Amino acid sequence: MITGPQMRAARALLGIDQRQLAELAGLSLPTVQRMESAEDVVRCNVDSMMRVVEALQAAGVELIGEDAPSTGTGRGVRLLHKGGTR
Repeated sequence: MITGPQMRAARALLGIDQRQLAELAGLSLPTVQRMESAEDVVRCNVDSMMRVVEALQAAGVELIGEDAPSTGTGRGVRLLHKGGTR
């Protein structure tokens, strides 16, 4: 699963806009916009979610689930607490 904030952060790390993510994922711009507007877990069909996840991973982003360790070796960011700092 992926959240709207994760999608926005991933795009920011890659330096791409919503239109470019839509193209990479093979989705329409309105679909990506709807997905990113989610405050929490994105609610969409599984195919669309997988397309976005795979496109972000292929572009070099590691998506880290809540309470999951990072397996990557590159730099990254992680939101520690929903409100910001602990």
